[in-house]
Amino acid sequence: MERANRILDATRDLTLRFGYRKVTVEDIATAAGVGKGTVYLHWRTKDELYEALLLRESIEVIEEFTAMLRRDPSQVRPCRFARASFLSMSRRPLLRALFAPDLELLGRLVRHPMRSHDLLAADRFHTVAERFELLRSDVPSARYTLSAAMAGFYLFDGMNPKGAELDAEAKADALAFTVRHAFEPAETPSPDTLAAAAAEYISIFRDLIPPYRKWIYG
Repeated sequence: MERANRILDATRDLTLRFGYRKVTVEDIATAAGVGKGTVYLHWRTKDELYEALLLRESIEVIEEFTAMLRRDPSQVRPCRFARASFLSMSRRPLLRALFAPDLELLGRLVRHPMRSHDLLAADRFHTVAERFELLRSDVPSARYTLSAAMAGFYLFDGMNPKGAELDAEAKADALAFTVRHAFEPAETPSPDTLAAAAAEYISIFRDLIPPYRKWIYG
């Protein structure tokens, strides 16, 4: 695993500097201090190597969010969770490229390698939020509407150069405000409700990690 992580680290660093298209497996092997054939011992193709890199980044986010919910269950509220998600993506340009999508940085890999697995998890998150009444029940096509509204905050900078005038914190605050007032009930959930919902979110996160690790390290 140590060698695999060294290769993934080199892949990440080179990609952030030059982009997916310009980085070769030979470049990655040299930066990682291994032979080109050693890279292929872990992953059969360049695309599989990048898929592993993206999933490793996803695990870091999952572990970050799990720790956040354990410290403060109120972060399960959709507005706070959306804010934390936006800031987390802002710190991780590779994952942010999946949402943009950034063809220059990740090429055709802007599609997440385990997208169906992620969509199932997203559906479970929505189900939990609805069951604990963290979301309003009167929003038309609520799951689609919320997802589309949140996606807009990730996509808009690419269409609006003036977005650079706002820092990540300001954008995250704007997203949280939008989610709070457009999608959440007026009443604040009780601490017990938040704790129970957070526990279920953590359980969903735990289910995500093993398939990711298997994909990354085989």
